[in-house]
Amino acid sequence: MGDSREKYMRRRRFLACGLGAVACVAGCGTERAGNVLRTGFSITTAGRRWAPVGKAFAGAARSAGFAAAVSHAISGTPATGTGPTGGPTSGGPAGSGPSGGGPSGGGPTGGGPAEGGPTVGGGPVAGTGFAITVSGLPALAAAELNNTQSLLDTATPLARLSGQIEVVVVPERSPLRDFGDFAARLLASPQQTLLVGGPQGEPDHLLFGLIARAIGADGRRVDYSGYPRLGEAASALLSGKAVAAAGPLADWRTAIGRGRVRALAVSSARPVPDLDVPTLLECGVRVDFADWTAAFGPEDMPAESREQAVRMCEEVIGSSAWEAACLAAGWIPIPLAGDDFARWLGTEIARTRAVLRDLGLLDSTKATTCWGSCGNGH
Repeated sequence: MGDSREKYMRRRRFLACGLGAVACVAGCGTERAGNVLRTGFSITTAGRRWAPVGKAFAGAARSAGFAAAVSHAISGTPATGTGPTGGPTSGGPAGSGPSGGGPSGGGPTGGGPAEGGPTVGGGPVAGTGFAITVSGLPALAAAELNNTQSLLDTATPLARLSGQIEVVVVPERSPLRDFGDFAARLLASPQQTLLVGGPQGEPDHLLFGLIARAIGADGRRVDYSGYPRLGEAASALLSGKAVAAAGPLADWRTAIGRGRVRALAVSSARPVPDLDVPTLLECGVRVDFADWTAAFGPEDMPAESREQAVRMCEEVIGSSAWEAACLAAGWIPIPLAGDDFARWLGTEIARTRAVLRDLGLLDSTKATTCWGSCGNGH
């Protein structure tokens, strides 16, 4: 036991010294948490949609005693949008439920190529520390849509961070009484059941694709109109143009509370405690879905650096500060790190690719993917 402990302590000192040397070469700072020197990290978000999570993660990292700075990549995607009641929406990233289920991601929102893209680059960054990039499902799906390398090819998976549940809603006066009615209509008349949500290839669209697959409907026949902002999709729904909409539960809560729309089902595996709405699984649909956000290192991250970064992520996402940050922002913490996260990400990529293919998006990306205010002629 004594020899083993001494070896363990020597290994910890070696890792700390090695990482500290690399960080110092890069000019990065460190700080002390108690009597332990904590390595510094530079946290970059791959686009503005991930900025809230990146900021919260950096704050939780500092609370855990790590030196952490956060910056944001330039992107055309706004961090906030217009909600279905005319107010701002959270615009932040989302994640899968506690079961780690959601198999989808989205393409970019508004105006162009994939936001942030799937590429995560850089080693230690001068003045700040080891490079960690916060990204998520939109980058994953965009890589598939653009026929570029996936996150597994261009980055080092470190940890899954947070998530947000999606919801399927209909107008308050809709004749569809419950999710069963909606599923029956979608199965019988997919081309006469206009669905709305975010841009094509985004999580809202992919959720409907998963539902179609689960109930046996042809995803290629699903009539979906994508919009860059939630308010536009809500207008199409409330004006009677659309039958149903999908979107982040946090963004639809006000409209649900005011009785403007009815929630038919939530996408998480477990019920939402303060919402009397069934899950898709409870409705007999084998779908556990949400939009997740995760931390990635550079593609060529050394093994020792990855090990230390994974430990840092595990400590942060397991902290009370991170749980509090998620609660305040309306996210759910979905911790999964290291090799377990890398394996999960591999299955997520495969499922996302399959759903995009079901929807016909992979065969003719330019013709079917709407980067702006699409409307599909509706």
